[in-house]
Amino acid sequence: MSRSRRRSSFQRIVGAFVAFVVAALAAVGVAPSASAAPARINGQGSSYVALAMQQWVADAQTSGLQVNYLPTGSPGGLTSFGQSLADFAGTEAEFSALSTQGIGDTRGYQYVPSVAGAVAVMYNVQDAAGRKVDYLHLSRRTIARIFTGDITTWSDPAITSDNKGLVLPNQPINVVYRGGQSGTTGLFYDFVANVAPDVFGPWAARNSFPTAVRIIQLDSSPSFVPKSQAFQGSDQIAQFVGSGQGLWSIGYDEFGYAKTYDVPAAWVENAAGESVLPYAENISAALETATLRPDLSQELSGVYNSTNPIAYPISAYSYIVTQCAESADRPTCRGAYPNAGITETLTKWLRYIACEGQVNMARIGYSPLPPNLSQEVANSIARLTGQAPEQLTQANCANPRFGGSVGDGGTPPVDPIKNVDVIGGENAVGSEFDAAGGATTGNGGTTSSGGGSTDWRRATPVAYVGPSIASSNGIAVLFLLLVMAVPVIVGAVLARRRRSDSSLG
Repeated sequence: MSRSRRRSSFQRIVGAFVAFVVAALAAVGVAPSASAAPARINGQGSSYVALAMQQWVADAQTSGLQVNYLPTGSPGGLTSFGQSLADFAGTEAEFSALSTQGIGDTRGYQYVPSVAGAVAVMYNVQDAAGRKVDYLHLSRRTIARIFTGDITTWSDPAITSDNKGLVLPNQPINVVYRGGQSGTTGLFYDFVANVAPDVFGPWAARNSFPTAVRIIQLDSSPSFVPKSQAFQGSDQIAQFVGSGQGLWSIGYDEFGYAKTYDVPAAWVENAAGESVLPYAENISAALETATLRPDLSQELSGVYNSTNPIAYPISAYSYIVTQCAESADRPTCRGAYPNAGITETLTKWLRYIACEGQVNMARIGYSPLPPNLSQEVANSIARLTGQAPEQLTQANCANPRFGGSVGDGGTPPVDPIKNVDVIGGENAVGSEFDAAGGATTGNGGTTSSGGGSTDWRRATPVAYVGPSIASSNGIAVLFLLLVMAVPVIVGAVLARRRRSDSSLG
């Protein structure tokens, strides 16, 4: 028998053996592994989710996955993803909110839920005696009026009423907001539009803001009166509001930044008339009334107006945006990643985020995904791989929500003025809480209290310090873009060299 015939016979035998193994695996429901070696993935986008991302990225790198993320803002992340400059994006905004329409259509995309969070209303205020106020209460309507310039001083009667008679100094309110395009801005002003449409409508018209989609940028000189100030990043907002320069300021930011920089967050009155902070239990309760569109983007009007007494009304989910194979249930999907290594890394990383990645979220100012959304992450992985989705349960998924918990650090403190009738009178110069938790009078003020404990001041979630990631700056962004561009450039050079060699041959 010739060598070529022996080789052909051997190949047929090997082929038959492989076919037998594949058939046997299929018979017992086990698919043969076709995974590629994990490749480096680069992402950018939301700073709202950056505190969670820093933990997820660090854990990925510890387990041998090469994942990078830069918090450049949700719209920037979506734009870079749509232009194939990033492998994935983090966002709270949707493609429909971008001024450049259809930017994600060619590449295709899916919204993958990643974590639940909340926008805190951070402030820096003193009473008339110069003492720091760390128990400020605000109704949803008062918040809307402050952030549209309708309320301009801290002594406004609406603020006094929200705080049971506490008269703050007649100082102008400095409204701090996000400069540039921001998913956090989109969430916050979507809340304003829903809870106070009669205030929001004239303000939006006065500033020529769109009303058919979320407002994601305020840089067209919003008519805040008498003063306002813009910062580009979530960390910058929190640092400024909490600093001495930030006295008399108020801003909106993800709750984790208020915790990180030790900035007070306002107690927000919800539709049930209860004042709450954005702890995991309150976020989770609010999001029970969120609805999901067919593409898994969120509709939050039910959250802003939830009558659940413990619901924090400015709560929302964050997404990770990826490519996906064409799917009947996701018309936005256009095709899987051409690099199987990217798919492999995303598959492993998203599976971790859905389960183990949710364990510590309450400690850093978020709330873990509910079971149905962890399952949606598994469904999204299936659109990456083309395989059947894994069914997540308490037995195979560490997400504490599968066991009915939000994890350590998710229980809110007790409202310090819930049982207080009046804080100060109209002539009061200030008030404070005594060591037993009761209210004491300021000069000329009258107060009464149902007693209580000062434990609320020490009820911050369990301390949890995660690894840091670079803040968004021009050099870091340029470096990431260069890293992303290298494979493309090298590929083009090699292709050109191959063509040149073939022509010479």
